[in-house]
Amino acid sequence: MDMFVVHGGRRLRGRVRVSGAKNAALPILAAVLASDGPTVLQGVPDLVDVTTLCQLLTALGVEVSRERCPSNSADQPENAPAEPVNGPGLDTGLDTADACVPAGESPTEDQDQYVPFPFGVGEADDSVHTRVPALKLEVINSGPCLADYELVRRMRAGICVLGPLLARRGRACVSLPGGCNIGDRPVDLHLKGLAALGAELRVERGYIFACARRLRGAKIYLGGPFGSTVTGTCNVMTAAALARGVTTIEAAACEPEVGDLGNYLNRMGAKISGLGTPFLHIEGVESLAGCEHTIIPDRIEAATLMIAAAMTRGDVVLENIAVDHMTAVIEKLREIGVAIETVGHAARVTVRRDLLPADCIMLPYPGLPTDVQAQLMSLLTTVSGISIITDKVFPDRFMHAAELARMGASIRREGPSAIISGVPDLSGASVMASDLRASAALVLAALAAQGDSVIHRIYHLDRGYDRLEHKLNDLGAGIVRAQDVPLNMPASLSINPAEMLPADDGGHELRGPKWLRSRENLKIHAPEEA
Repeated sequence: MDMFVVHGGRRLRGRVRVSGAKNAALPILAAVLASDGPTVLQGVPDLVDVTTLCQLLTALGVEVSRERCPSNSADQPENAPAEPVNGPGLDTGLDTADACVPAGESPTEDQDQYVPFPFGVGEADDSVHTRVPALKLEVINSGPCLADYELVRRMRAGICVLGPLLARRGRACVSLPGGCNIGDRPVDLHLKGLAALGAELRVERGYIFACARRLRGAKIYLGGPFGSTVTGTCNVMTAAALARGVTTIEAAACEPEVGDLGNYLNRMGAKISGLGTPFLHIEGVESLAGCEHTIIPDRIEAATLMIAAAMTRGDVVLENIAVDHMTAVIEKLREIGVAIETVGHAARVTVRRDLLPADCIMLPYPGLPTDVQAQLMSLLTTVSGISIITDKVFPDRFMHAAELARMGASIRREGPSAIISGVPDLSGASVMASDLRASAALVLAALAAQGDSVIHRIYHLDRGYDRLEHKLNDLGAGIVRAQDVPLNMPASLSINPAEMLPADDGGHELRGPKWLRSRENLKIHAPEEA
């Protein structure tokens, strides 16, 4: 198991390219099961979840191949000690221009020489994924119908094979999904939609058993207690594309990733209209043919990188972003005081004044995405004043708050909201990631913190970010991936027993019973020598 060792206090500067969207790639990969002939997907990010889903597709009879390209960064030896202060190729010291500007202060003229934007940005019609190897897929065996627990448990998107299997092969046995622990995410709306299309369903021993000779069109309502369901909409829409007759879906998810799946299905011959709205109209077709398709840019990764630039008071240009998909995030960051300029598929992020506290409410698209909630919390912990974050999609998604508190953040939980009192500085600490977006939030906090930090359980991060540490290091961060063993812990996070002893002059702040204030009782006793 790996961990990140992060040396904070570096100001991010430079250009970075955003990868394809994980949340679009996974349901599109699953939809290949409903097609005939080869499919070529451009811009599929190289993620653990993508690898896992490709393994699942292989088990379900899909041939998957991908060209490999050499990494632009040398891998760390598996058992090599971490370099806590410097990332690969970074200078030992921090000069004034690279230092992270303290919270509540704006960069000075010496620290921020404004460069006119854009610089070196391609035209809007340039190919947005020319640097990513294509993923080639084709169904070569339509017999298997079992999506086993050992693969599906690793990611929630595994449930997306249910609809394509049922529509194309007439039967499916799919394990109930796993994924991040961010709150209750039932699959009842998936089952409700597929049952309306005529599927016979039952849940036994942790598996969904489904069968249908031929699905038939129906009118379906997919609204839930916390809004629409993204993966549920993807499942039902893909199944309805091969159903007999017309299907209408009301309260469909409007997320761009759902729209990207719909566009992919239409390229294969489906007849879907209303994408991007809560009302989908689907005319069933007899078959879907393989095609070539490009995955949309990842708006969550783009938002994460924008917030990283803001937290370090940096100057970063993001390439390959879909600005239209990020309206809520961009406007909220501008409200906080982050300067964002956009041109075509690029944006420049800088901070040229004091940041302001804000109230943030996470809602289904086109509102602020719940997948950016943790990152926004990291940013607001360093902004002077009181900020409030309310998550109406996953009200219990606040496990990262306790870890941010270890770094000096002041956060109080009240129901579905978190009350944040900004602090001047965060301090480096050893913290543990609880889910994908929480791990990103902790990395951002570590970038802005004073001193070294260690992020444990970064396997969560690898599920949804394509080599994030390399992208941040290219911007000037100091992040080292190392094996999670005591040998690789930075010395700055170790506590010297002498630090626990009160000063002789009595000027220490330790207070308590008289016996506790005795130096003799505070000694850490070592085994007596023979």
